[in-house]
Amino acid sequence: MTPSQQALWKKVKSFPLDDSKASFSFTDRLARENSWTMEYSLRTVLEYKKFMFLICIANHPLTPSDQVDQVWHLHLLYTESYWEDFCQNTLNRTIHHGPTKGGDQEKEKYNNWYEETQKRYIETFKTNPPEDIWPPSSIRFGELNFTRVNLHRNWIIRKPKFLKKWKF
Repeated sequence: MTPSQQALWKKVKSFPLDDSKASFSFTDRLARENSWTMEYSLRTVLEYKKFMFLICIANHPLTPSDQVDQVWHLHLLYTESYWEDFCQNTLNRTIHHGPTKGGDQEKEKYNNWYEETQKRYIETFKTNPPEDIWPPSSIRFGELNFTRVNLHRNWIIRKPKFLKKWKF
């Protein structure tokens, strides 16, 4: 990293997503909404910060893992924190979230961007991204059947592994 990149990374890494005055923090909400442990949520927040840093230093588009995207989606809901504190005052630039328009070309484009993100991650941080947060492309874009579920009214039962080869 260049000295200016190191300075930016230090700012991004130390950016507080949790409000110390809140009884229900950003990370609490992230854990609850995704059924993640607090430890895993904290790890995904760090990976989100790494991704946002990579966007700032890359000269091409990048794509997050689904887990990192969940952190980004939630951060976007905290509009003042995202747009003013993070983008304007920490990154010194705006970063918009552009979802796919659908279709095979978009699928290929985002797959390529995701693989480029993982390469850039390794080059920048000198380590492989954690696979439980940054899975291979085949998993990242192969498991896209998500539904919001009210857990007070519904149970969720994991499909047995032997059924995974069939799609329902």
